[in-house]
Amino acid sequence: MVQNQESVIIRYKQFQREEPLRFDLLIDRCLFVEVKAVETVHPIHKAQLLSYMKLLDIPLGLIINFHELKLTDGVSRLILPGANSE
Repeated sequence: MVQNQESVIIRYKQFQREEPLRFDLLIDRCLFVEVKAVETVHPIHKAQLLSYMKLLDIPLGLIINFHELKLTDGVSRLILPGANSE
């Protein structure tokens, strides 16, 4: 199953709020795919994907940057140890 939006409950101290997360692709609740077309993938892009992975307990993430000459040069892989270990 492929999704591109999911609601998540964010808790901080005594506050709780439900917010929709908008992401490019979530595949079978085990892989996030973020698609970019930027000159450089910055650390903030990886931090955003890692935050989504932590919020939804997703173990794998890919950032695919289509601004590269070779597609393999534009792929960054993130792994969240211990996530979704059922």
